[in-house]
Amino acid sequence: MISDNVHALALLAQGAELDLFKLILASSLLSKTVLLILLLFSVFSWAIIFKKLVVIRKLRRDSETFIRMFRKSKRFSEISTACESLRNTPLVEVFLAGYEELETQLLPDGKTHSSGVSSHSPTLKTINVIQRALSRASSVELTKLERNMSWLATTASVAPFIGLFGTVLGIITAFTGLAVEGTATIRAVAPGIAEALIATAAGLFAAIPAVIAYNYFVHQVKEFGSAMDDFSLEFLNLMERTFS
Repeated sequence: MISDNVHALALLAQGAELDLFKLILASSLLSKTVLLILLLFSVFSWAIIFKKLVVIRKLRRDSETFIRMFRKSKRFSEISTACESLRNTPLVEVFLAGYEELETQLLPDGKTHSSGVSSHSPTLKTINVIQRALSRASSVELTKLERNMSWLATTASVAPFIGLFGTVLGIITAFTGLAVEGTATIRAVAPGIAEALIATAAGLFAAIPAVIAYNYFVHQVKEFGSAMDDFSLEFLNLMERTFS
C-alpha cells in the first residue's frame, strides 16, 4: 500500500510538472519575456556563484601556504621568488607591494644582494610610505574580490519585483478576460492566476540563492580583508625588527 501511495505521489508530481510546463508555453508574450529575464538573472547568478566558490577555495589554500612560508623564511628575497607559484592569494600582492617599496628605500640604485638588502647597514627612511603601499595593495585586492558581487546584490533585490510585476500583469490579464467572457467561475479565472503566479515563483527562485551567496561572499571578503590587515601588521613588525 505504501508503494502504491509513493507511485501515486510520483505521478501527481509528474502531472504538476507537465501542467506547469504547459502553463509556461501557453502564457502570453509578456509573461514569457518576464520569465526569460528572470532566467537570465538566475543563470548569470549561478555562474558567478560557482566561479567565486572555486576562486575562494584557491585563495584559502594559497593563503595558508604563503603564511607558513612567510613565517618560516629568513629572507625577503626568498619569499619574493616563491610568490610566483602562489599568485592566487591576495597576500602575495600585498607582500610584493611592501617589498618593492622596501627595496626602493634601502637600495636607491636598485641593486640587491641575495639577502634582499644592501651591504651598508640599511635602515628604513620612513615606515609610513611602506604602510601606505600595503594599504593601497590591500584595497586593490579587496576590489578584485568584490568583483561581480554587485550582480548578486542586484539579482537579490530586483528579481522578486520583476516576478511581482509579471504576476500583477498576469492577474490584470486574467480578470480582463474574465470580464469579457462574463463568467465568474473559478474555472475561468484559475488558469490565468496560476500563470501569473509562476512569475513570482521564478523571481523568488532567482533571488533566494543570490541573497544567500551574496551574504556568504561578503563574509568571505571581510575575512580576507582582515587577513590582509593582519599580514600588513606582521610585515611592518618584521621590517622594524630587521632594519630599525
